[in-house]
Amino acid sequence: MINIPEHPLNDGTRLPALGLGTWPMDDAQAEEAVAGALGLGYRLLDTATNYRNESGVGRGVARSGVAREEIVVTTKLPGRHHGYAETLASFEESRQRLGLAYVDLYLIHWPLPRVDKFVDSWRAMIKLREDGLVRSIGVSNFTAEHIERLEKETGVLPSVNQIELHPLFPQDALRAFHEAKGVRTESWSPLGRGSALLDDPAVVSVAEAMGVTPGQVVLRWHLQLGAVPIPKSSSPERQRVNLDVFGFELGPAQMAAIADRVPERLGGDPEVHEEF
Repeated sequence: MINIPEHPLNDGTRLPALGLGTWPMDDAQAEEAVAGALGLGYRLLDTATNYRNESGVGRGVARSGVAREEIVVTTKLPGRHHGYAETLASFEESRQRLGLAYVDLYLIHWPLPRVDKFVDSWRAMIKLREDGLVRSIGVSNFTAEHIERLEKETGVLPSVNQIELHPLFPQDALRAFHEAKGVRTESWSPLGRGSALLDDPAVVSVAEAMGVTPGQVVLRWHLQLGAVPIPKSSSPERQRVNLDVFGFELGPAQMAAIADRVPERLGGDPEVHEEF
C-alpha cells in the first residue's frame, strides 16, 4: 500500500497530496471505486451533491474497513442551494446521504456571481465548521476576486480552492494568488479529460525518458506545483498507477516543457458558468 504525503491547510487540518475523483460515477460504481481505492492507500475522496453518488461514496467508506478518521471526504454545495439557510439544509442532506457524522471538506461548487449568494453560503459554512459538522471549508471554481470578497466580508479564507488545472490550463496567476493567501490549490480534471493531453509529444517524451506513463507524468507535474490532483478512475489498475507517482521527480526543464503551450480552458468560466 502506498502512503500518500499530506499538506497542512490554513485551518490546522491536513489534506492528502492526491485523491480520488468520482464524477461521473453512479452510486454503485462509486461504492466499488471508493472501497477499492481506500484499500490501495487513497485517503482523499471527492464527491458533490450534483454528482448524485454521495450515498455510494458513503457505502464505499463504510465497506473499506479503513478508520474513518484516516479518510478525508469532500462534498460540494450545488448552485440551487446557495443562501444561508439553504446551505445548512443542503449540507444536512449531503451528510445523511454520505452516512457520516461529519464531513472533512465542504466546498461551494461554483460561485454563481449573477445569483450573488455565495457570501451568504460561506457564512453558513463557517457555522458548520464552528459546530463541528465540517472540519474544513473551501470553494471550487472561485476567482481571486471572489476569494477576496469572502475574506473582506467574513474575515475567513477558504482552506482550498478546487479549480480546473492541467498542463493545458496551468492557472499560473490564480495559483500564485492562492500561495500568497495560504489557500491550497486542488486540481479537477487534472489529466485534461476529453483532450489529447496524454498523447501530447512533450508529455509522451518525458514519460518515455522517465520510464513511466504519460498520466503519471502529468500527475507528478501537479504534485511538484504543490497542487492536489483528484483523478477519477473506477479501474483498480488505473487507480494503482495514478497513485504510484511519489517515486520519481521531474526536472525544471521537464516541468516547463509539459506546460509550454497556449492556455486552453476545457470547462466553464467561473465568471459566467452556472450549474444549479
